[in-house]
Amino acid sequence: NVFDFIMSGRPINELNNELQNVYEEISKEQDEKKQKVLFKKVDTIQQRLEYWDYYSAESILLKIIEGMDISSNMLNKKISELSGGQKSKVAFARLLYSKPELVLLDEPTNHLDEKTKKFVISYLKEYKGSVFVISHDINFLNQFITKTLFLDKRTKKMELYDGNYDNFKKLHEEKEKSLQKQAQCQEREIEHLQMIVDKYSSASGKKKKMAQDREKKLEKLKANKIEVAPQQKKVKINMDMNRTSSDIPLKIKKVCFRYDKSTNDNIIDNLTLDVYKGEKILIVGENGVGKSTLIKEILKGNNSIKLGSNIKIGYIPQEIEFEDINLSVLEEARKYFIGAEQYLRSALFKYLFAGENIHKKIKYLSGGEKVRLKIFCLIQNSYNFLILDEPTNHIDIDTREMLEESLREFTGTILFVSHDRYFINKIATSIIEIKNKNITRYIGNYDDYREKINKI
Repeated sequence: NVFDFIMSGRPINELNNELQNVYEEISKEQDEKKQKVLFKKVDTIQQRLEYWDYYSAESILLKIIEGMDISSNMLNKKISELSGGQKSKVAFARLLYSKPELVLLDEPTNHLDEKTKKFVISYLKEYKGSVFVISHDINFLNQFITKTLFLDKRTKKMELYDGNYDNFKKLHEEKEKSLQKQAQCQEREIEHLQMIVDKYSSASGKKKKMAQDREKKLEKLKANKIEVAPQQKKVKINMDMNRTSSDIPLKIKKVCFRYDKSTNDNIIDNLTLDVYKGEKILIVGENGVGKSTLIKEILKGNNSIKLGSNIKIGYIPQEIEFEDINLSVLEEARKYFIGAEQYLRSALFKYLFAGENIHKKIKYLSGGEKVRLKIFCLIQNSYNFLILDEPTNHIDIDTREMLEESLREFTGTILFVSHDRYFINKIATSIIEIKNKNITRYIGNYDDYREKINKI
């Protein structure tokens, strides 16, 4: 079960059993020399138990379980019975409990709610080991990281900056501006030297020698030419709709559903909700309350979930999938695009797919590239209702900013699940909280929602 899985993060039970076995061997052993060897083994095991905080391990475990908001009910479940978010939370709890000297985290906040994220941040702040983290959650990064390692695709080098993400961004922008000025000065000098070389290379005497000296300097400058980052292309996605919808695109009336249909234990009871045209609604709630399940029920549809007239849904799931991952970007895009290939290539260019990149197979795409390709495919069809399940998971910051800008300008309706506070605050116009099998609606973005529930 979950509890045993988390406990297995430290080998305390195994060491205890080993210690008891050694004590039994000592009690049976008559040879003093062999007894001494066994007593040394006891010391070694006890030292290992001390390293694993034998006497305080239980309180450490309980603190982590409480901080990660893992309920007693969840502790008794099998791992296979958990939702995706719950599995991530449990795996994270085990990692924290396992007391590693080095923690490697790849997008650790993707499935963490706000309460759990706060605990993880406070835990990592006090953590005595080293932490290497890859994350696009700027709010998370700014609160605990002390250094930022930048991998520069242009120079194929790594640069280490002191401070959090915001500090890195500021210092990196200042450095790029300085490099651009240096590159401009260098370019002017190259042009000046080239002019002298062209003018006096066929001359004689001092002028020819001057031209030769300038040519050597010119070659040296060209060999050490300052590289500057190319201007980042801004992806502008046109989300204009060709169809209008009814004033209530989605109507839910007295819906109940559960994970296990063989039981009577509903995760949501009598959910009734009207979604109005143009709303951008965030669904919040602790992991396991049924956020992703609600989305699946809406997509599946039933007599109690009705779409308004002329509604077409575009859906981006947590884990983006394509039918054939061996297809290239161009081949996948061609399935949805109507028009000549030259226009298709031009359209893909707007989504930052250019050159050899369009022949890249889907299975080799990054998270951000998959999102951009999925949006491209969806955009070819006229839609006016977007359903997004953790849309910023696994995507780079530039793609996320592009997505934010496009969704803000989208005039249709959006229903989404996200733990990305920055993203939520820029998109959400209202928030639906699922709690105790019921829902409550709040008007405003995430900060407005937090302010209101703190007053309750």
